[in-house]
Amino acid sequence: MRTARTLYRDAALADARSDRLQHGLSVLVEDGAIRWIRPSDDEADPGPAESLEIVDASGATIVPGMVDAHSHVTLPGGAHWIDRIDDSPEVLLDVAERNGRLLTAAGVRWARDVGAPRVADPVDGRIRALSLGVRERWAARAGTPHLRVAGTWLDRAGTLPPAAHTVESHDADELLANALVQLDEGADLLKLYLDGPDAAVSPWAADEIGPVVAAAHARGIKVTAHSGRLNGAIEGVRGGVDAIEHGFELDEAVAGEMAARGTFLISTLAVMRSWASFGSTTTLPRFASDEGRGRIAERRARAEESLRIAHRPGVRIAAGTDFGGGSLRANQLAWEVEALVGAGLEPWEALAATTWRGGELLGEPAAGSIEEGGPADFFLVHGDPLSDPAVLWRVWRVAWAD
Repeated sequence: MRTARTLYRDAALADARSDRLQHGLSVLVEDGAIRWIRPSDDEADPGPAESLEIVDASGATIVPGMVDAHSHVTLPGGAHWIDRIDDSPEVLLDVAERNGRLLTAAGVRWARDVGAPRVADPVDGRIRALSLGVRERWAARAGTPHLRVAGTWLDRAGTLPPAAHTVESHDADELLANALVQLDEGADLLKLYLDGPDAAVSPWAADEIGPVVAAAHARGIKVTAHSGRLNGAIEGVRGGVDAIEHGFELDEAVAGEMAARGTFLISTLAVMRSWASFGSTTTLPRFASDEGRGRIAERRARAEESLRIAHRPGVRIAAGTDFGGGSLRANQLAWEVEALVGAGLEPWEALAATTWRGGELLGEPAAGSIEEGGPADFFLVHGDPLSDPAVLWRVWRVAWAD
């Protein structure tokens, strides 16, 4: 059997471990794995010329395959993203396939899906979060993104619209029971929704969240929490969740607690940028009216300040787009890197949030990393993402999809 080999010659490398590019490197890939990384002027023998493709990568930068740590692969996004949640399962599975292609072409190798409608899957007939079946089918197909799936949203009754097909709970006992069902149905992680119907109070207290976390941890499963408000973040962190999604209203006290506990923050700042863009591309009042524009600007400023508050004590930051379940699209993770830099992170830190920090969050050491012996999960761009994150839009070649 002939071995597939590709030699990427004379590239730069941005591994997001520092603010410096490595220059003049060659990478040999054999059957999807990195055989070696060497200086281009001191390459090891790549083997026989037969079946060897040599790629002139001069002028390009190799970047680890990115991790979209907050995504919704069965949903399309856009200005009407809320309306699209109730599209038919057949339509949503088609959306997932398109999203998979968009992710790959944009250099995103891993997607952490944090909520999908719980409906009957048209392919396997099972009633569970629709993204679970997508995960299983993609795992059997080369070139598709790797998925980690949270199942559906675990929310308090009256929070999300019925069209979202969530798993609602009325009390703490029901919350725990519903969480266990999600685990039994095959969720890789659990997603608590900690913005409740009453904006002034978290829908669940720390002592109600704790048993869910304990049950998940007993099975080796992590728990994350949607929190756009400070009250939910406080209760979630005290309750022991492993990550806070969005974190748009953090303060110094909760950030210090997150740093001490090792709780991740999953940033989705580009959501606010997309809303601002809708002010000129739609006539929807929530985006285009003076009131809507002002409200978005205020939320963006508060969210960016929350990111800085979390960064100062060393909270670990991974990043996502919230595509599908929010307004972004599946190929726009570069927008989040730009948003993180705009909020004050160094470009290498922002790239780290979408690469190896995402791997840490997933518990997958190879995710978002490049090393000899590891998978050839990298892509090539023109430009230096460690000085200008906008170059991440200029994807030239994706190694795992060659």
